[in-house]
Amino acid sequence: MKNKVYMLFLLIVTIVNYGQNLIPAGEIGSFSSARSFSINPYGIIFVSDDLKNEIIKLDTLGNVIKTIGGYGWDNSSFDNPADVFANVLNVYVADKNNNRIQIFDKDLNFLSQISTQNSADERFAFKYPSSVATSNQGDFYILDSDNQRILKFNLRGEFISEIGGVDAGTFRLTNPLKLSLDNNLNLITAEKNTLFIFDQFGNGIRKVPLPFEVKNLNSLFNNIVIVNEKNVLAAKVVAEPNLQMNLLNPNITEDIVDACVFKSKLYVLTGSTIFVFQLQH
Repeated sequence: MKNKVYMLFLLIVTIVNYGQNLIPAGEIGSFSSARSFSINPYGIIFVSDDLKNEIIKLDTLGNVIKTIGGYGWDNSSFDNPADVFANVLNVYVADKNNNRIQIFDKDLNFLSQISTQNSADERFAFKYPSSVATSNQGDFYILDSDNQRILKFNLRGEFISEIGGVDAGTFRLTNPLKLSLDNNLNLITAEKNTLFIFDQFGNGIRKVPLPFEVKNLNSLFNNIVIVNEKNVLAAKVVAEPNLQMNLLNPNITEDIVDACVFKSKLYVLTGSTIFVFQLQH
């Protein structure tokens, strides 16, 4: 495990401007104000649109399969869906201004929600959740933007631990933007131009300086993608030496909102569409 973590650090701190060319492969989707997206292992894309308060499900050709949402506080309604995360079975939405996480099946049928508004226990009470992710072990993580920390819960919704809170020392978070997990179950978040890496138990592993201020980050399988408005840092998280993170410039006029690598393609989300690029070594 230590070797795998060490190789991840080599990967992150070795940044180059070459290694992969981007070949435009089209655009998919049309959105009002896309905020985040997630691609599940089957290639189905879920996009959160915070202007329409919607979650849109698309295939990789851009065909809209289903749309849910609209402004509100009932089940399947949203007030600022700040983040969406999809795995094989479920879709999780950080319904920020409703102070809850809504959980759907892969067909966007409502299953349940997680909210701590009625809890007086400050250890796990969260407000304005801005990001959510789950591990392949069933644990899920919520970015509590009101208290600037990450909370870990088990599959049953029971609180496990706080990560990056006031007791985290030099790994205390002050303005985390997004959270994600790599294949080794390391928890990754970012604020300003620094990447924070924690192990699955919430122990701080390392802080990594980045060449730009981070706007968003995403991961799928063994790929981590970090973006600002114009650039993309893409890396493979594998336990091999001398790997490099590629600094890519998609050269699009719209600001980049999010990005993800899936099956040798780079998907770049803007407020209005998804640009697709073939990655060529």
